[in-house]
Amino acid sequence: MYFQMNIIEQPWIQGVEAIDCAAKCNYRCSKSSRPRLCFRACNTCCQRCHCVPSGTSGNKDECPCYANMKTHGGRPKCP
Repeated sequence: MYFQMNIIEQPWIQGVEAIDCAAKCNYRCSKSSRPRLCFRACNTCCQRCHCVPSGTSGNKDECPCYANMKTHGGRPKCP
């Protein structure tokens, strides 16, 4: 399953390296049992944190912002 997403330039964000959130999240969620839900959450996290951990799961220590983001219910938001 492949998701297409348009990337919008945000010139007001200074000093942040642009990453391809769609590609990173497609890979991150490729083995998920619920890939659309995973992709949506991953993309939100990527847009806010400007990083996605490597691999299809785990490795959240590579991106503390991604690892620490929580839902309103206090559960981890990012896959």
